[in-house]
Amino acid sequence: MSKKVFVFFPDGVGLRNFAFTDFKSIGEQMGFDITYWNNTVFSLKDNLGFKEVKIEDHTAHKLLPIYTRARKRAELNISRDKFNDAVYPTYKFPFSYKGLKNTFKTLYTKCLIGLHSSEKGVVKLRNKINTLERSTSKYKYCKAQLELHKPDLIFCTTQRSTQSISALLAAKDLGIPTVAFVYSWDNVPKAMQVVETDYYFVWSDLMKAEMLKYYPFVKEDQVIVTGTPQFEPHFDDSLKQSREDFFKDYNLDVNKKYICYSGDDETTSPLDQYYLEDLADAVRNLNINGENLAIIYRKCPVDFTDRYQAIIEANKDIIEVIDPIWKPVGDQWNQVLPAKEDFKLLYNVCEHSEFVTNVCSSTVFDFVAHKKPCIYYNYEQPQLKKGIRDIGQNYKYVHFRSMPSQEAAVFCTDKNDLESIVKNIIDGKTSNVTEGLKWFEVVAGKEPTLASQNIWSSIHNLLIK
Repeated sequence: MSKKVFVFFPDGVGLRNFAFTDFKSIGEQMGFDITYWNNTVFSLKDNLGFKEVKIEDHTAHKLLPIYTRARKRAELNISRDKFNDAVYPTYKFPFSYKGLKNTFKTLYTKCLIGLHSSEKGVVKLRNKINTLERSTSKYKYCKAQLELHKPDLIFCTTQRSTQSISALLAAKDLGIPTVAFVYSWDNVPKAMQVVETDYYFVWSDLMKAEMLKYYPFVKEDQVIVTGTPQFEPHFDDSLKQSREDFFKDYNLDVNKKYICYSGDDETTSPLDQYYLEDLADAVRNLNINGENLAIIYRKCPVDFTDRYQAIIEANKDIIEVIDPIWKPVGDQWNQVLPAKEDFKLLYNVCEHSEFVTNVCSSTVFDFVAHKKPCIYYNYEQPQLKKGIRDIGQNYKYVHFRSMPSQEAAVFCTDKNDLESIVKNIIDGKTSNVTEGLKWFEVVAGKEPTLASQNIWSSIHNLLIK
């Protein structure tokens, strides 16, 4: 009899990896009975024809946000002290004192942090969170669903959603094995391990080492390196369009060479629009001197601001906007969901651009998969003032320490150097591709084309234990 696996979407961030890739078909070819346990507003049954069980009760305990925030900050305090490293406090978001309610929440959270900033204290916080979530109607609702459908294993597509806690506790209490996929390359050092499961699937040996470093309660045999399906489409040649067809579809000029500017969210890069302006100025100057360059602006899918608009309008002769094919199905950042068609679009933007440029984005890996360079901006903008976050902080984060060398990206540390850097990349004199591919392997693992297969093979091995 085939094994029944629930692929659990607590939110929409896992759709790209586990609904729109070949993940499901690979699992079915290996004999699994796959049902999507769906906590999102996106209907997998209606849109993709997948078998799904919808979670309609989204109740979380009213104290959950306070306790999860306290847990995160306590863990960051432990890392700060344990590793004598000032980077960890920079992962904290500021407290709010606006109004009596927010002030009370802040004071209560600070009290919890003060009492629990130790490894034993964090365990107490996690146990308290579990107690709170077991008391909710969602816990009972999910438990009833699991008792009805009797899956052999739950595969949770992200470890960082509080919406997954009660559902996974229900599985645990019924003796159903649980696995969490660690969603992103920067998540482990940032104390974003919200759930506790029987096993954790990670991208690489690097992430496995980090899991064991930051979470003493996790044992080595619980962490399994699988890779991530995130980059698999970049190796699918069936997505490739000819330059002529791609340029025709998006009204691009076949006589021009295009540079991709990959936008960032407002939190990561609050002055991001001015780096686009700097690139436009550099391109304009190079064109005056004989080049024929233009820019493809691909916005961050979860950036809802209009902050780029004036700069795009002022440079519409050289900036072409090609938006990612993502669709909002709610008003939260994690309810902006990718369409499957975006795989093909991103593949061809990478393939037909000369290089990408941005502030510290993981698109460096998308582009090096196509043997294309990446410029990282790392200089302050004159608009920077008190209360605006300096983007230089990003490059001090722990996940950037995984770079095998500083040549894994082309860093622009002075606005005045940007024009010459662009020229050198266009002329083939400067590139990060060789070192960038080494970095890609460190972060994403040695088998980027086999991640889905590795995940299902690992699930198979767990089920026959």
